[in-house]
Amino acid sequence: MSTSTATARVPVDPITVEVIGSALSSIVEEMGEALVRASHSANIKERRDCSTALFDTSGQALCQAEHIPMHLGSFLGIIPHILKRHAPEEIRPGDVFIGNDAYEGGATHLPDIVIAEPVFFDGALVAWAVNTAHHADFEDRGHAHIYQEGLRIPPIRLYRAGVLQEDLQAMFLLNCQVPRERISDLRAQMAANRLACERLGKLCAKYGREVVLSAGQELMDYAERKMRAGIAAIPDGTYRFSDRFDNPAIDGEMVFECEVRVQGDEMHLRFDGPDQVRAGLNMVLTALLSTVYYAVKTVVDPTILPNGGLARPLHVSAREGSILNCRHPAAVNGRIAPCQRIVDLVHGALAQVVPERVTAAGNGAVASATFVGTRPDGELWVYLETIGGGAGARATKDGLDGVHVHMTNTSNLPAEALEQEYPLTLLRYEMVDGSGGAGRFRGGMGLRRVYRAERGCRVKVDGSRMRSQPWGLAGGLPGSSGGYAFSDGVQVANGIADLQPGDRVTVITPGAGGYGPPAERSPEAVMRDLAERRIDPVAAQRIYAAQLSGR
Repeated sequence: MSTSTATARVPVDPITVEVIGSALSSIVEEMGEALVRASHSANIKERRDCSTALFDTSGQALCQAEHIPMHLGSFLGIIPHILKRHAPEEIRPGDVFIGNDAYEGGATHLPDIVIAEPVFFDGALVAWAVNTAHHADFEDRGHAHIYQEGLRIPPIRLYRAGVLQEDLQAMFLLNCQVPRERISDLRAQMAANRLACERLGKLCAKYGREVVLSAGQELMDYAERKMRAGIAAIPDGTYRFSDRFDNPAIDGEMVFECEVRVQGDEMHLRFDGPDQVRAGLNMVLTALLSTVYYAVKTVVDPTILPNGGLARPLHVSAREGSILNCRHPAAVNGRIAPCQRIVDLVHGALAQVVPERVTAAGNGAVASATFVGTRPDGELWVYLETIGGGAGARATKDGLDGVHVHMTNTSNLPAEALEQEYPLTLLRYEMVDGSGGAGRFRGGMGLRRVYRAERGCRVKVDGSRMRSQPWGLAGGLPGSSGGYAFSDGVQVANGIADLQPGDRVTVITPGAGGYGPPAERSPEAVMRDLAERRIDPVAAQRIYAAQLSGR
């Protein structure tokens, strides 16, 4: 069985490269749909908290579906770690690897379970099919260090040559709070990868193995060229930005800093922040890398293909042992919160030189509510919801209301699905009036979501931008902060509380910053904002006095 990773590149014409690139994109998107439709948990089948990708034989990204940017960090390390632990000649068709550990190449936090399967054609390894799904299970645990956060799985075989390792699966399920959901979601992940193996095999049969592999390398080279061209169009210089970060798990606020140096067609990004903390807010390097790749791509050229080539001109560093590049055994469960602020740092720095390409700050948070309880039959249940907020205004348009921004891209859980599956009632789900920052173009509005517990349960509320506000650009005003509230008498510590039947919890997500001076907003737009309650009349009289005086 040949598993050689060295394949001589053959000439491929541009049209064939484009056709094969589109086919690869279709494969990863189809993988994602298969995963969502076959899954069992609400977090995947309803909220689509999953991602799919194809990697080449050396572990470089060939194509990632347009799902969740954060999940690239879950993919970056797994193939190199598999190849480090297993000789290529030992890898067989039907092998399936599972992993989730942030320090051993499995993921960026433990709930993201990654499944990787080698794709063979004519006895030779041609690629890897990879997907990750957020298993909303490892909850109600401590976060002083990673050993409290769940079962750590380095990249190991779940299947050997098509044979399930039942003892390994049994050990995994024993460490899960809701094993019935876990086994169903794992099977959905398996189905998604097997679909990719079939589709990629047919692609190789049609065009030839060497042509497909060479086209993959050409696509990465093309992404590199586009990234370099986009960077070269930005004036050389060093641009700095700092921002504040808060979270219920820590007291007060932290300051994060970024320095972006543009030099020719390359970009150097250096980050610093406080030392890693005894809370689940630390980021491993792969989390930082995936965040930076996304943030730079959105500014330099959003059309760049999402593959390994785009990273070649980017040089990323952060102080080891800091919250932005932590060391083992730092806890990492909530790493998405500081990742969102990293995007704000990169955008804030580049806004100094290319403001027309950057949006004002979005909600900058991953506001969430996680409930854990027991059903009448004694079975445990876990419900996780991450909630959207405002998106920043752009140089030419208003920001979007009530959406996920940047590193997250999940859907909301409809009230009907929530109340059918869990002993919770959604009392209110609405936009927060006036929460978007004013400007020539206004920022998007945040959301309010009010839950009532119908049975006793524990809840953890998370988020950021509760002390600071999402900043505006070019004279635009900041958006509103977020927050949360509980029924009277509920004792809360670090966002965690035990609820009794009838207790309520309210989550309010931040709005987003505006773009341009409010005095330049058109009178028609101001009147529309008033009619749609995007700004209250008192604030409108203060901010848009000139526009309203002529009405």
